[in-house]
Order: sequence, then C-alpha cells, then structure tokens
Amino acid sequence: MAAATAVGGDLDGGPAWPWAQAPVFSYSERDLIRSGVRWGGSGSGSGSGSGSRFDAALLSAWEERMDGGGCFRYRLPPRGLPSRRLPGPRRFVAQLNPQRATERRRPQEILSLRQPFEPERFNFTRIPAREVLFRLRRGGGCPEAGEAEAQAQAEALLVVNVSPLERGHVLLVPEPARGLPQLLTRDAVLRALELVFLSSEPAFRVGFNSLGAWASVNHLHLHGYYLGHRLELESAPSRPLGPPESGSPGRRLLLPVHLLRGPPGRGLLVYTDGGDLPAAALTLHALGGLLVRRSLAHNLFVCRGCPPGDPPARPDSRDGVRMVLWPRKSCFGLKGEEGGEGEEEAFKVALCELAGHLPIKTPQDYSSLTEEKVLDTVEKYLLPEEEFSQLLSEVTELLQG
Repeated sequence: MAAATAVGGDLDGGPAWPWAQAPVFSYSERDLIRSGVRWGGSGSGSGSGSGSRFDAALLSAWEERMDGGGCFRYRLPPRGLPSRRLPGPRRFVAQLNPQRATERRRPQEILSLRQPFEPERFNFTRIPAREVLFRLRRGGGCPEAGEAEAQAQAEALLVVNVSPLERGHVLLVPEPARGLPQLLTRDAVLRALELVFLSSEPAFRVGFNSLGAWASVNHLHLHGYYLGHRLELESAPSRPLGPPESGSPGRRLLLPVHLLRGPPGRGLLVYTDGGDLPAAALTLHALGGLLVRRSLAHNLFVCRGCPPGDPPARPDSRDGVRMVLWPRKSCFGLKGEEGGEGEEEAFKVALCELAGHLPIKTPQDYSSLTEEKVLDTVEKYLLPEEEFSQLLSEVTELLQG
C-alpha cells in the first residue's frame, strides 16, 4: 500500500484545489460496456461505434482545451501525427512526434522505486484549473475492490497531459489531495479498468510507468489516450502460468495470469470480461506489490483485447480487457534527462513502446526504423531470461497462495 502525504487544503475539493470548480463526471455499473466493442472495417479509425457518454465527455473537453490554447506545450496536427506500420510480424506502429521529446516538462530526478512523495516538488495539486477536465465520481452499484466505503467513493481527476502522445491524452490522478507516490494502489487499478470499460472505443488505452520505468512525476497517475490503430498486443498469443486447477477453489481471490508469448515478450497478462473487476484489480495490485518488493521497475498497459490463449480465442473480439505488466530494468538518477541513458535511441522504452506504439523523436529515425532495431532496443530494458524465469516461479507461488 502506498503511503499518503497530506498536501493541505480541503479533501472534498475546497477552494485551495485547482479542481474545486471542475465539472463532475459520475458513472455507475450500468455505464460499463462489456459487449459490442469492435474495430471498424478500415482498422485505422477510432472504432466501430459513435462513442460512449464517457468518450464524448472526454474528447469534447480535451479538444476544447486544444482549440482554446493555453494548456498544451504544442499542438497536434489537425489530421493526426505522421504514422506508419513497420514491416514485420509485430506490426509496430511508429508515429513521428518530435515535440514531445523537446517540449515536455523536465523529468524529476528519480532515485528509488519507493521514493516518497515530496510536496515541495511539482505535483498535480499545482496544475492550473484549466488543465482539469473533470472530477470522476463513482455512483451506486459500481464494483469495489474491498477498500473502505469512503475511500472507494473518493474522487479522481482527469487532467490533460500538456505534452500529448495522441488525441485525448489525459492523466488519471486518483485521490490527488492525498499525495500518493507513484506506486500502484488497488483502487488506482480499478479506476483504470473502469475507464477502459466506460469507453466504447477499442482505440482508448490506459497505462502506468513506475518510478525507474520513465515515470517523470512522483505523484500517483496513469495515462489514458486514443490511438486509432490496432496493436498486435490486443490478440497476441499467451500461455497460462501453472495448471488451471492450481490453488484451493474456495480461496481463489486472484485471476489467472498468463505469459505473453513472442517478442517483445516477458510480459504478464491478466484478462477480464468485466464481470470480475475487483478480482482483476486485486490481481494486478498483488503482482505490482511483488515487483515492488523485488525492487523491479515496471510498465503496465491496459487495452481492449481478446481472451488469452495460443492461438487466442475469438481473436477479433474486443469486449474484454487485457492488462499486461512488464517487469524491466530500472532507469534511475539522471538517466531520464537530456543527455542521459536512452537519449541516443529513437525512442524510450515505456508503457506504449512495450505495447507496440512507438513515438519517434526525429524524422530520420521515423523513416529508417525497422522491427529488428525496435526489438534490439526493447531487449536492453527487459529483464534477462534467467531473472525473469525466477520471477515467474514467485508469481506462481503468489497465485497458489
């Protein structure tokens, strides 16, 4: 459990907070979409539907900020970022986005996976009010993951990412006034799952970078954005860890965990059809806790996808949600800053890059990048096979326990 640091003000959104006057987006169980989600026939649009109530609220508020100016460090092209699929079986999506590399906020110096929240440094209680899109509030009937009722009903924020990766790029900030460090909580995972199920668009994805895995702000937050391209991760084959009968049937609190097959592999996959969100959140939180205890940095990507398997079942289905967690080598100290480790590469390896979405820094790299180069770069940051195999044994013990 992440430790909280009070940062002053009224926890109910008093006048000290920039979100005090932000509109509220309320949702409940009936707003979660568990069927009918598909990609459109072209495969390059947002999806097959006209968007849910959540999609309409998020995109209209986000585009209003983009059109009005004053929030973003740069504008995205009206027709979208230059994009191409790299030749090869992984079908990586490369996008030329040089301004994100040059205009984004200077990353904080990160020294430890468990670095405490520091209220004197930049955090999301300091953002201008115009950057807050709305306050997220659960209504009655939404599933919970066992937290006390007051905490379960606490508000989260959706704020614009001022250096956007793509259209609709927002930050999900759970309970911002508590001053939580960048460690996944069970409620944060549940919020992420709820957001994906609130969207009718398979293009909407949510992700998390831990400290040491290119998180640039040590205040609990997750990323959400729309990418109008299918990713191979949505239907990548996988195999279960351990036999299905593992563990005592009467005590199974965690969902099955699968091992993602094929490059870039060494990812842990959890799938939910939406009927077991508390168990899904608990499973991800337990896996994240294991990685923190092992001092392993990690990236998480949450997206619509088909059920696991090799070959996967119903590969075109996007009714359920895939959660993929990658343990990886840490990047601490000044490595994330200009001139540090990773600066000579075409892209940094974080949540979207591991999922197959590659924001590229320069036109030269954008035009010359190959699948082989991508896999070579990613391999530098994944755990070595021996260390990953040892971790899998611990994950299996966790599931059986």
